Amino acid sequence: MWGVQPLVPPGVYAPQEDTALLAGALSEEPLTPGSDVLDLGTGTGALALEAARRGTRVTAVDVSWRAVWTARLNARRERLPVRVRRGNLFDPVRGRSFDLILSNPPYVPAPGGDRMPYGTARAWDAGGDGRLLLDRICREAPGLLRPGGVLLLVHSALSDPGSTLAFLRASGLKASVTRRRRIPFGPVLRAREAWLRGRGLLSAHEENEELVVVRAELPC
Repeated sequence: MWGVQPLVPPGVYAPQEDTALLAGALSEEPLTPGSDVLDLGTGTGALALEAARRGTRVTAVDVSWRAVWTARLNARRERLPVRVRRGNLFDPVRGRSFDLILSNPPYVPAPGGDRMPYGTARAWDAGGDGRLLLDRICREAPGLLRPGGVLLLVHSALSDPGSTLAFLRASGLKASVTRRRRIPFGPVLRAREAWLRGRGLLSAHEENEELVVVRAELPC
């Protein structure tokens, strides 16, 4: 699904079904050359590069230094001008605004309450309800969008898309689920399947996870 298969070193989230679903939503956005795009939680930089191929000005952010260097290396391999910054969500881009914000954040519900994950689990674990970072993105992203700007956000149905829609609509954005895809459980969900069923997040016979893309637009 990518122009050049990105390098994925150990410890960096590899592009998967959620990345591909968000890339499909990105392909439908009518971006003009020179539009400013933010890729939040860039990982390998795969989505940032997809946006950069369309002539946009892309800034990519990740909290992991390993991901930052990986995204920079992948951008250099493709000779695409992506600015990659290390930081916690929106912190490195305070005071800026964007025509499009993309994010594939950690969203998997995890045992242990809302303590911050560490190590490679930072790429997927997101507190007891899966919304440890989603709520912050929904709260802060509207303030960084230009009039007519769009937020594209992918996450699991396990982490409550209804709350995402309600949060964004309360901030004045027009929000809806524009893409869905059901996929078999990956290794992380399989490992905590019993815990998810015990919490009522999975039904007794459910064997697939639903991914959704939420599109939210700030009216002009």
